[in-house]
Amino acid sequence: MPEAVIIDYGVGNLLSLKCALEKVGLTVKIGLSTQQLKKADAIALPGVGSFPAAASKLETVKTEVVDAVKSGVPLLGICLGLQLFFPESEEGAGTGLALFEGKNVCLPNSVKVPHMGWNTLNIVKQNELLDGVDDEAYMYFVHSLYPVPVNNSIVCTETDYGATFTSTIAAKNVYGTQFHPEKSGDNGLRILKNFARIVAR
Repeated sequence: MPEAVIIDYGVGNLLSLKCALEKVGLTVKIGLSTQQLKKADAIALPGVGSFPAAASKLETVKTEVVDAVKSGVPLLGICLGLQLFFPESEEGAGTGLALFEGKNVCLPNSVKVPHMGWNTLNIVKQNELLDGVDDEAYMYFVHSLYPVPVNNSIVCTETDYGATFTSTIAAKNVYGTQFHPEKSGDNGLRILKNFARIVAR
């Protein structure tokens, strides 16, 4: 079976993502070693946590992750993992992977923050990651910031919560969700199955 590495940069929720990825047919390791990344068939950046702390921890393997992406290894970023695709965040200092131009901004204070619970996806651009997922499908969110890409062509879904924000992106072999597919029931599992299928190609 293809092997995915979940990068451990000190955030929570790693085991639920590991279980979900194993359920859809991937062998999964958790770690932060260059050796693991060089052998990986897929890489996942998990969610929940602080951008500055995660960006700092990620520094040790940043080159390997970027090189893997350039060589075609599928990358999945979830919540904070998606935000780390971008160079900067209003949450604080630190530099992300800078795979895309843009930045992460705070949700407006006109709504309760963090945005926690179920909300819908508005599909603006179809992608194989979303195969079998209906427009207005519900997903589970826990976040206080969201990415604002410079290039809108990478945006696949948007979600409304105080603002209309990017909730899924895809570009070549890089995929990101602001929601947590591993906590989103059948719809989330469908997304992870699609990712596993992409990896297995």
